[in-house]
Amino acid sequence: MNSAIDTTGIPARAMRSPRTHAGLKNLHQLIQLRWIAVVGQIFTIEVAHYSLNLRLPVQEMLMVVGCLAVFNVVSMLRWRTGRGVRNVELFLALLVDVAVLTVQLYLSGGTTNPFVFLYLLQIALGAMLLRGGYIWTIVLVTTACFFILSTHHVNLPLAHDLIRGLASPYVLGLLVCFVLNAILIVVFITRIARNLRQRDARLAAARQRASEEEHVVRMGLLASGAAHELGTPLSTMAVILGDWKRDPSVAKNTVLLEEIAEMQVQVQRCKTIVSGILLSAGEARGEASAETTVCEFLDTLAEEWRRTRYVQTFIYENHFGADSPMVSDATLQQMVFNVLDNARDASPHWVALAAERTQTALMITVSDDGPGFSADILAQFGKPYQSSKGRPGGGLGLFLAMNVARTLGGSVQAHNRKDGGAVVSISLPLAAIILPETEDDPAEEDDPHAKP
Repeated sequence: MNSAIDTTGIPARAMRSPRTHAGLKNLHQLIQLRWIAVVGQIFTIEVAHYSLNLRLPVQEMLMVVGCLAVFNVVSMLRWRTGRGVRNVELFLALLVDVAVLTVQLYLSGGTTNPFVFLYLLQIALGAMLLRGGYIWTIVLVTTACFFILSTHHVNLPLAHDLIRGLASPYVLGLLVCFVLNAILIVVFITRIARNLRQRDARLAAARQRASEEEHVVRMGLLASGAAHELGTPLSTMAVILGDWKRDPSVAKNTVLLEEIAEMQVQVQRCKTIVSGILLSAGEARGEASAETTVCEFLDTLAEEWRRTRYVQTFIYENHFGADSPMVSDATLQQMVFNVLDNARDASPHWVALAAERTQTALMITVSDDGPGFSADILAQFGKPYQSSKGRPGGGLGLFLAMNVARTLGGSVQAHNRKDGGAVVSISLPLAAIILPETEDDPAEEDDPHAKP
């Protein structure tokens, strides 16, 4: 729903960009501050008129407070729409606050009113919220209002008897104004500064993600070019190995035949990787995508990894449940292989692969019994060249896995096990990998003239 609210109080659909989020939070701060101003003005009018017996145009001043409350309700409705807040909107909102304060001061003594220094709060808010010429416009407007109030105002019967100290209503009003300015500036300026810092952090994260995606594109182009170059020599090696295997002199040597068979397996594995790279780049070479099922894809993946890698103990558990059709993609397979290879490097004696189904996603979990991830690696998890292996180019496997999952709308997360080792969890939305089930057309089945 459009009116949904997230945990920070911002309408949920507004979470589109760091600038939108920060702008809405700043608008929300102004709305809160304006409600405080409404309550504060009503309280001040009551104390001045009824407790201090100062003759004030109460009806006109309460009418101004009512207008401010109506404007704040409109601002709340604008805030709940969740649309981005432009700089000019915040500027106009501050101008309304300045106008209301000016009218109230005009009705209550002008510059002789101790609360005239609330203009400083408006200037401080403008300095935090606005950019460029808007800031200096607020300064000029408040200065002009102060100048006009010095000569045009309704007189306030309040003596400036400063010598009486706090016994003087004027000095007491100055103290209240100072404390109010100090508290509001500390509270709201701190909140606004935090909003701006969060916005900058989100912008930095967005720029980092864009840089990483650009890095992936460059790597993809490089890998695609390398795959084209490797295709021919791999095919040549496959042909030569087949000729050797059929050679009568080699057929008598059992050990040599086993080694040739192992070489053929490894060459075929290299060809599959090359085909997967080209397939992910939108090209096809040899092996194309094929329709299969999720369980068959997972079982084949686990069996091929077990056959082509050496690990003392490999545990595979498939708890996906009711099977569903899908298209097997070499990119998906290579993504899981990258995670399994990292687990084997950290724990050559034990690796576990588990798959299960949630309501909306396929969860693939890879566990190992190694030393686990360091705090630094976990903090930078998924970023390129963040690896504990200490070799050039390390850390790209998880980086590529995370970007493949992100492309499908999924995610990759990691944490350390309590009893040692690490766990990497891959979440893939079912909607992105499962084929929609099709039903046969009954009319077509009953038609005797239908072509087979």
